[in-house]
Order: sequence, then C-alpha cells, then structure tokens
Amino acid sequence: MILPDMLKTLTDNARQFQERLTEWQAAMAKGQEEAMEQARKWQTSALQQQQEVNSQIVAKMEGASETMKVQWQQMQKVWEDQFAAMQKQGEEMRAKAMSAGGGSGSNAFADWSETYAAQMVAFTQKMQGEAANAIANATEARGKKK
Repeated sequence: MILPDMLKTLTDNARQFQERLTEWQAAMAKGQEEAMEQARKWQTSALQQQQEVNSQIVAKMEGASETMKVQWQQMQKVWEDQFAAMQKQGEEMRAKAMSAGGGSGSNAFADWSETYAAQMVAFTQKMQGEAANAIANATEARGKKK
C-alpha cells in the first residue's frame, strides 16, 4: 500500500468513525431522554398513588376512635423519623462513595444514584408487602366480625 492510499484509508476510517460516533451519541441521548421520561412518569404515578393512600388514610382516620388516632400518629412519627435517618445515612454513604469512587468528575455520582434508587425501590417493595399484609389482616378481621 502506498502512502496516498494509506492516507485515504485513514481519512475514510476517521470519517466513518465520526459518523458512528455521532450515531452512538444520538442513540445514547435518546436513551437518556427515554429514561428521564420514564422516571417522570413513575414519579407522577407515585405521587398519584400517594395522594390516593393519603385520602384513604384520612377517610379511615375520620371514623377511628381517639385511641386509634393517637396510635396511628405515633406510628407515623416513628416512620417519618426512620425515613429521615435513612436519608441522612444515604447522604453519608453518597459522600463516602464520591470521595472513594473517583469524585464528581466521573460517573461515581450517577452509579451511586442508580444503586441507591434500586435499593430504595427494593425497600419500598418490602414496605408495600407489609401494607398488603396489613390490608389482608384488616379484611380478615372485618370478615370475622360479620
């Protein structure tokens, strides 16, 4: 292969690489946009579900005795405190991950955020399981009353 052919091949390869790079970047941007859209949809759905749960709680609380209201408020405070402690621990773990995992200049924060989100989803699913058990117990108790 002579030098002009080598330079032409090198130029063609560079052009093809640039075209592929542009395609890859467009595909990745589309994927990121789709992921963000899915996250927004999930967040909207979660807010709607939370509003439904809140309205159900309010309806149940209106018909509950004072003792039940106090007990529920105590449980709610404990849950809120536990959630705040989990958030604080998450921030501490994030800070450690950032200092040990390459800092904010790399993908450390994105990796940490994805892992944290996955763990929180798993935790939420456990809590939903507990709620489902509580609903089943309530349904069973109401069935025995009749």
